[in-house]
Amino acid sequence: MQDRIKYWKGIEELENTPEFAKHAHNEFPEFLPVGEASGEEPSEGGKTRRRDFLKLLGFSVAAVSLASCEAPVRKAIPYLNKPVDVEPGVANWYATTYYLNGDYNSILVKTREARPIKIEPNPTSALTPLGTSSRAQASVLSVYDNNRLRTPLLKGKEATWEQVDKEIASRLGSVSGKVAIVSSTVISPSTKQLINEFGSRFGNFEHVVYDANSSSALLSANNGVVPGYDFSQANIIVSVNADFLGTWLAPVIFAKQYIQNRKLSAEKKDMSRHYQFETIMSLTGANADIRVPIKPSDEFAVVSALHSAIVGGGSAANVAGIDAKSLANAVRDLKANSGKALVVSGSNDPSVQAMVAAINNALGANGTTIDTASPYFVKQGNDAQMIRLINEMNNGSVGAVFFYNANPAYDHPLADKVAEGLKKVGLKVTFAERLDETAALADIVAPDHNFLESWNDFEPKKGYLSLAQPVLSPIFTTRQMQDSLLTWSGNSNSYYEYLRNNWRKVITGDFNQGWEKAVHDGVLQNGSSMLATSNTFTAATIGSAGITKPAASGAIEAVLYEKVAIGNGAEANNPWLQEMADPISKATWGNYVAMPRSMAESDAFKITQGDVVKVTFANGKAIELPVLIQPGQAQGTVSIAMGYGRELDSMPVAKGVGANAYPIATVVNNAISYSSPVKIEKTGATSEIAQMQTHHTIMDRLVVQENTLANYIKNPKEVTEYIRIATHDGPVKPSTISLWDDYEYKNHHWGMVIDLNSCIGCGACTISCQAENNIPVVGKAEVLMRREMHWMRIDRYYSAVEHEPKDYATMEDPAENPSVIFQPMLCQHCNHAPCETVCPVAATMHSSEGINQMAYNRCVGTRYCANNCPYKVRRFNWFAYANNDKFDYNMNNDLGKFVLNPDVTVRGRGVMEKCSFCVQRVQLGKLEAKRENRRPKDGEIVTACAQSCPTEAIIFGDMKDPESRISKTLAREQGERAFHVLEELNVQPNITYLTKIRNLA
Repeated sequence: MQDRIKYWKGIEELENTPEFAKHAHNEFPEFLPVGEASGEEPSEGGKTRRRDFLKLLGFSVAAVSLASCEAPVRKAIPYLNKPVDVEPGVANWYATTYYLNGDYNSILVKTREARPIKIEPNPTSALTPLGTSSRAQASVLSVYDNNRLRTPLLKGKEATWEQVDKEIASRLGSVSGKVAIVSSTVISPSTKQLINEFGSRFGNFEHVVYDANSSSALLSANNGVVPGYDFSQANIIVSVNADFLGTWLAPVIFAKQYIQNRKLSAEKKDMSRHYQFETIMSLTGANADIRVPIKPSDEFAVVSALHSAIVGGGSAANVAGIDAKSLANAVRDLKANSGKALVVSGSNDPSVQAMVAAINNALGANGTTIDTASPYFVKQGNDAQMIRLINEMNNGSVGAVFFYNANPAYDHPLADKVAEGLKKVGLKVTFAERLDETAALADIVAPDHNFLESWNDFEPKKGYLSLAQPVLSPIFTTRQMQDSLLTWSGNSNSYYEYLRNNWRKVITGDFNQGWEKAVHDGVLQNGSSMLATSNTFTAATIGSAGITKPAASGAIEAVLYEKVAIGNGAEANNPWLQEMADPISKATWGNYVAMPRSMAESDAFKITQGDVVKVTFANGKAIELPVLIQPGQAQGTVSIAMGYGRELDSMPVAKGVGANAYPIATVVNNAISYSSPVKIEKTGATSEIAQMQTHHTIMDRLVVQENTLANYIKNPKEVTEYIRIATHDGPVKPSTISLWDDYEYKNHHWGMVIDLNSCIGCGACTISCQAENNIPVVGKAEVLMRREMHWMRIDRYYSAVEHEPKDYATMEDPAENPSVIFQPMLCQHCNHAPCETVCPVAATMHSSEGINQMAYNRCVGTRYCANNCPYKVRRFNWFAYANNDKFDYNMNNDLGKFVLNPDVTVRGRGVMEKCSFCVQRVQLGKLEAKRENRRPKDGEIVTACAQSCPTEAIIFGDMKDPESRISKTLAREQGERAFHVLEELNVQPNITYLTKIRNLA
């Protein structure tokens, strides 16, 4: 018997067996040589040897950190010689910084075997300790973008760095005319210093800063800096077209501040009051207590009325078409809260911003709600400076121009002039990571590292320094922009050495020890500052009219705005962001013409949602987009998001998605205006918009609950309505009638509390959940089929048209200017789960700790559970979405798959999936505690959604621990704001919501 048993002794023997060769060839033909399956060596340039492929399978190889994933495997490094700081199966965390176009986050990056896979907030940071933006969460995917440039380009062809350096040295040596570096806002002190040193060798040099979504007027009115706004100190907030919770300036920082004065408890029964005057229905407007729609052309008049009343001391003048009562109430509240009030404006009109600065000064905001000692540096773009450079390029006086994080050939209102002007510039260099619109016009492309591959420093607010460190070695043959400047300056130091030397200015005591601590913590908050606040702006003054002129009678005004996910388009090739539902419209994969219902249904248009219209701008350009009916959009206006309409092959995810709306922006008096009159015509075509939510009201059901602050103060026990079931013994709680046996939780009972007063609907939790749990992208066609895969969604509900008596046939229609509630919706982990009773193979089951679990390898795809789920939170893999060819990030492309979390199964076709309460995190926390012979401490185990929330709207914890935050919250809020969704079904969810409270005037 023993003679008949054969054992293979190692991988070398196995690879030569015909059986293995046959199956290996079927599964992985691209790794095998052409010819006999007998170990034949490939010819020069052939495919990878099977022997190397088997070594790749047999050992852990830090492929990403060593070289491009498409490079041949030269070495297999067994973990007998593993790096000192890497343990297989154990995560490493590194502090670094994410900053892009004003979106600043101090972050921690989770890596597994040298692969960054997840981003979390850095709790050490004083500015962003609580959460991240959705873009910061998704940025971990961008490092694996297979469409990043792999080598430098010289005249459109791949080149070596030696060739590029030689060409640059030769051409800079003979350059004539101005040398300019064009960048978006740079908040890195060391980078700004390096740029100035690089330019000092030229007789005529200028560093030109412009932002695609400009705040130049704000800077002009405030000595060249963004005022140190502190929303946490404000009892009254008045915002005019400033989406400070979504896209304006520093939304993650502002969200943390804003929500501090909005949280309620038994000890704190007061909250700020927020007025919002705006054109579009923004994320900030959706969170306001009082929201007033205004046209762009009325913005100057509204701020002027506030200015006259506050600075002049009178009452608010009426503005035609504006709710006079709300305007008067705003003035009354501002005057009554001197020193505790704040007015902000998103306008790029210098006159408007000058009036806002005067209003805040009169209200005593400086030194209270505005920290005058610590301004923000997140926006520094100077419109006039950039416009002047464009004119200089066109008149031939610019000899060389370098572009850093800037793409004016796409996102500047004068993009056509930029393209024409570049033809007359002798040397055009860009540091773009990919071949974007400007890079396509450049002579030399010197691709920069991704931020996760780079060293850098940042100062988003005066006195708040942070560092960025590489968490993996460069994947491609790229070079950090700063190292390129050092090389071209003849400086032999690396940027790392340059950075260290620069930080000797701010680290006191032992430098090496201080530096190591700063790198470890990611921040240095000892009050030191490195950025100068030089003012190169023309001081804004209060004028008689703004740059946005009143539109002609009956003219339609169009507004260009940023979406929370896509922003100005710099991250448009990221499929996670493309598929993230817009918080307001719930639309994905493209932009659209947002139009109020009454305007769309008027005799002039007779438009229904999905009708494609032609929008002709004032400059004669036109685009075609479908119409989306948007409640809250100001009458006589439409809005279109920027950042879409890319047509380059280097951006396959974004290519052909939406249309480029940047031509809406115009230049008026050396300032950029983001609104203009347009002409709208129906084309006769239709195009369905991929929305993840198509029902807009609660139809008078108790899905979400809200009340007023006045009622809450009067009697907190009456602000929430509780369900009672009618029986012959009278009304009883649903929980008294049950068909289920109750579970007994002996050790842990995991649950969640979601405070609707704190949830601003930003969607960071959605992307965080997607990154943590390997949730695939499905694409627009599948979203249209209602097959999105997000485990967590943010339901957005509008208030309905009021009818007395209630007309249920029309209650699905939102009001023209509705109030809005956001409700995070995920698996409720019901104690009496309807899904568990109908699964024929027990693939879905209840754990002994209250988690509704899925055994993926047991699921046969009957979908009975999804049909029986009242919350519709289960997701079915109709296709093998993880192998979708269209999206080469985390799909078929091997590079993209490096982002996958190895602790979570990648589900296949025919399998049902849903929220697991991040059970992998729960188990890890329990094991760590068990190793130390103790119970997990409250706060040690946090779900991905809760950890990424910048407002702490989500509390996760053990309800069996009486000292846990969740237990204390439930004990405090029981009978007051705590409620369960669809409580009448008695499924007994483990997720509790807290009623939203509004502070109405």
